[in-house]
Amino acid sequence: MRPAAFVINRSLQRDLTAFRRGCHEAAQRAGWEPLLLETTGADSSVGLARDALAAGAGLVFAAGGDGTVRACAQALAGTGVPLAIVPLGTANLAARALALPARPQAALATGFRGFDRRIDLAAADGTPFVAMAGMGLDAEVVGGTPRLLKRRLGWAAYAMSGVSRLAGRPREFTVSLDGRPAFTVLARSVVVGNAGLLPGGFRLLPGARLDDGVLDVGVLAASSARDWAVVARAVLTASGHDTRQLERHRARTVEIGAGADLPREIDGEIVSPGRGLTITVQPGALVVRVPQPGGVRPRGWAVLHRAGVPARS
Repeated sequence: MRPAAFVINRSLQRDLTAFRRGCHEAAQRAGWEPLLLETTGADSSVGLARDALAAGAGLVFAAGGDGTVRACAQALAGTGVPLAIVPLGTANLAARALALPARPQAALATGFRGFDRRIDLAAADGTPFVAMAGMGLDAEVVGGTPRLLKRRLGWAAYAMSGVSRLAGRPREFTVSLDGRPAFTVLARSVVVGNAGLLPGGFRLLPGARLDDGVLDVGVLAASSARDWAVVARAVLTASGHDTRQLERHRARTVEIGAGADLPREIDGEIVSPGRGLTITVQPGALVVRVPQPGGVRPRGWAVLHRAGVPARS
């Protein structure tokens, strides 16, 4: 049997023993040899996914949050080996964008019985990512949300962190699209999405598609309560209409600059502050395992459910 590898962020699973057992049994029922690789303080998910490839894995599961997914995608990019996702994190933006099941048992079944779809990756200063990267307020919110609060409240913890930071002052950004002359804007944040979702599934960039070969850019320039109300209305209604407070662009290469070091994030993970971020698209670089077309429940779902694979809400 060819190995199916599970890169597991053990800190996000309440009952690790039961989860291991569920992964092992699901793989064997589907005719795969299970290979369980667990993240620790000394091991990176990128390295574990590469170890899986070296061991001959024909399928790799990222069992964790967006950071685990991003790391596994980095290792699998260009290999043709499918990435399956078991969403265990807070935001799970990649899983939401791919319409994957939220419950681990159904996500495991999709991984083994689903459909292969080729999608784009983006790269921020050379680091591949799946969903979104940015500078400014978005990174402040990510960095300022306590881990304990995320565990207790889920994606709503990001909303609470964001509300507390709405009154900050705008910064001057420069943005260049596909090498054209840069424009300057006063804004709170500039984000670039391969997928256009915020935590909770709200659409900041409703035109973003994972397989269209381009990136979607959001310039968030709200500075007052009325401005934020405009932004909230646009996000809640998934409006693609541009306003002064929120304008969108599309490009294959996006260069963001700032006059001071600002917080930066890539797929919900903080990277060192900086004065710039260059983001490019890698069309069709990753194969992901998604539900069968037409919404057919994957074969084996009931078996996994009866096997007691634990679910996280």
